[in-house]
Amino acid sequence: MFNFSWGVLFVLVNFTFFLICYKFFGRKGLYAWIGVATVVANIQVAKTIDMFGIVMTLGNTMYVSLYMTSDLLNEKFGREEARKAVWFGFFTLIMTTVIMQMVLVFEPQKGDIAQPAMQTLFGLLPRLALGSLTAYFISQFLDVQLYAWIRKFYPDRNQLWIRNNGSTMVSSFVDTLIFCTIAFAGLYSLTEWLEILFTTYIAKFVLTAVGTPFLYIARNFKHPEDEAALLKSAS
Repeated sequence: MFNFSWGVLFVLVNFTFFLICYKFFGRKGLYAWIGVATVVANIQVAKTIDMFGIVMTLGNTMYVSLYMTSDLLNEKFGREEARKAVWFGFFTLIMTTVIMQMVLVFEPQKGDIAQPAMQTLFGLLPRLALGSLTAYFISQFLDVQLYAWIRKFYPDRNQLWIRNNGSTMVSSFVDTLIFCTIAFAGLYSLTEWLEILFTTYIAKFVLTAVGTPFLYIARNFKHPEDEAALLKSAS
């Protein structure tokens, strides 16, 4: 029960920081969030917790916030801006992976206390790193495309929840399927693999719904750059 109560607070804190980042730093803050959240999510996923008898990995909240960020950029600044942010997140993830793998190769001195912990967090098997990078790349670009496509049928301002939930719930399933296939297929029985797949996706499904009100709040924030984006879209 503690993990559930703490998890609710954890989700609220994460999404509140997302709002603060956009409120005070505008579009640049969204790019910064993409970069930081991509790295943090891939660190958090190394930790597993038990909730209601189900083993879950952390990182789902941050992953969902990535979809929220790309959807917000798509909503306010257009599809190309959202694509650019996805490329930035992909670059950040590759850069962090490569640099930290190089850091681990250095021979620590005798009194060093950081190497074992860093080895645990960043010494991921190539298979896991490949799964994460591939899933991020495909699912994020899919989310951008789906959001723009759904917007053609549900363009009204009050239909943001349809655009956000529709695109994210499909793309997050693709993300989960790709990652679990590359990272875990063959390591677990089919029953265990399916359990990991669906429990992870259900968590993302619920978090997407929880994050929708935060996305509505973020959309109402006003910045000078918003007017320029509106003029550009109108021309």
